[in-house]
Amino acid sequence: MPELPEVETVVRDLRPQLSGRKIASAQLTRDPLISGRLIRYPSPPTFVRRLRGRTIKTVERRGKYIVMPLDQDGERLVVHLGMTGHLRVWEPEEATVKHTHFRALLDSGLELRYDDQRQFGRLLLGQHDELVAARAFPARLGPEPIHGDLTEAEFERLIRARRRPVKSALLDQSFLAGVGNIYADEACFRAGIRPSRWTHRLTVRERRALYSAIQEVLENSIAARGSSIINYVDAFGLRGSNQERLLVYGRSGEPCLRCGTPLQGTRLAGRGTVYCRKCQR
Repeated sequence: MPELPEVETVVRDLRPQLSGRKIASAQLTRDPLISGRLIRYPSPPTFVRRLRGRTIKTVERRGKYIVMPLDQDGERLVVHLGMTGHLRVWEPEEATVKHTHFRALLDSGLELRYDDQRQFGRLLLGQHDELVAARAFPARLGPEPIHGDLTEAEFERLIRARRRPVKSALLDQSFLAGVGNIYADEACFRAGIRPSRWTHRLTVRERRALYSAIQEVLENSIAARGSSIINYVDAFGLRGSNQERLLVYGRSGEPCLRCGTPLQGTRLAGRGTVYCRKCQR
């Protein structure tokens, strides 16, 4: 699933292409079962009707969500890429790729298209409170861990208030917005902390190390335009390169790049987890 760096990359790619553009028309796949899964709020016909003629003010990110504020009433078009979703701008004469489920013609003459092979993504349209009330958008997202939005003191307060494994806390979007399985493993390794350690038992040094490691792995991945795990590509259809720099994620049984000890694989918070028994305490 695309995490914060991948979504941030797509947002930065789309912002200059979409900001200030009017949506002349919109259409969904003709399969009502697919459109019903994809459009989480409102109903698919209402989604299309309310989107036509609207202007996209800008493109932003909140956690793993792409958020596009519209020109009136505080409404926003929200996209979650799920596991295999792609949101790109195309020339209208370009053939649609397989599993394209949404198309919007822009006043620039280009088309905004969404494709999703496994259909775990979702599109939403409405005011923030409206989407929360409909349970289509999280009522509570934690602070953003990059761009200076999360101070070290706030991070220490948040993590000390929890009594759960570190990996479980990092995956909780009400704790930090945007961190997922890839970067939780990578941050724990860089901080020298086992993912199974309990948050309230971390030392001051360990909390500071984890705070720095989270920001480091996220910023480095954004600079590398994300990790192309499974089929992630950016808004131009190009792969990122951060997967070549991952130190532990997806490397269970392989030697640790620091000490050579075979990396250990386990499951925490229902997710595959990889760590080094020697480097992480």
